[in-house]
Order: sequence, then C-alpha cells, then structure tokens
Amino acid sequence: MNYADILAELNKASAFELFRLRAAIDRALRDPARNDAIRRCLQRGQHVEYFDVRDNRTRDGHVVDLRPATVVLLDRETGTRFLLDYAALNIDGTDTVIRERTDRGIGRQEIAVGDRVGFQDRDGRQRHGTVTRLNGKTVTLDCDGVPWRVSYALLHRMIDADAP
Repeated sequence: MNYADILAELNKASAFELFRLRAAIDRALRDPARNDAIRRCLQRGQHVEYFDVRDNRTRDGHVVDLRPATVVLLDRETGTRFLLDYAALNIDGTDTVIRERTDRGIGRQEIAVGDRVGFQDRDGRQRHGTVTRLNGKTVTLDCDGVPWRVSYALLHRMIDADAP
C-alpha cells in the first residue's frame, strides 16, 4: 500500500469527508472477526512489533495477555505494560515508513521520536539533534542538551557514517 499516495488524496478531502472516512475505518477496526484473526496468530510471551502513534514509529514488545478487543503488551524498551488494539500490531511485517513528497524539509509522517535530524539555525550554523517530541507544526530536538523547536520544513536527514 502506498501511504504517500493515500495521504496526498486525503489532503484534498474536506474535514467532513475525513470525518466520514474515520467513522468507516473505526467500524472496520472494531470488527470482531478481524480481531479474532489477529488474536489466533498470537500467544503469551510472543515478541511483536507495534506502531506507537505518539512517537510515530514501530516499537518492540511482548504479549502478556490476550483479551477480546485488546492485547496487554510489555514494551521492551521501557518495561511498561499497557493495553493496545490488535490492529496496532504489525504481525505481517508491513513496511510502516511513509515517504511523503514535500517541497522541502521532512514530512510530518516521515519522522519519528528518536530520529537524528539537522537544520540550519537563524545564524546560518548547521545544528543536529535527536527528535524528542512531535508537535503539530514543529519538532522538539535535543541538540547537545539544548532543546530546540524547529519547523518540519527546515529539517533534513542526518546520515550516520558509523551505522551498520
């Protein structure tokens, strides 16, 4: 599924059309047959990947308990237990990266908490940091211990030469 094309079409829709579509999607996600199909693929203790809406990225966890409409997960990174909709589990290993076509900068759907990005500050200096928070119009970055709020349009990706 090409998420970028879908987002481009959604950007053309009115607020009412988006609301109506959300109602249809919510109804499909609540379908017990869909949840049952996912639940049959799971067992307690199983390692799973899930999508964290707040951080806009996938994370790893372990199944603690299976409930009729939700799963209890233990996040591997934080050790936190929480309830999650079955639909948030990436049991098929789907590529979740959205590659938006923007005139400049990085698209809102392309960036996640923990990503390394750079920007040019008002004085023309190149800065780089780690994304700590995604806001509506800006990203909060930690640049060597100093927080910066930067517009998505001003960001660029950083390439880590030491990465495997």
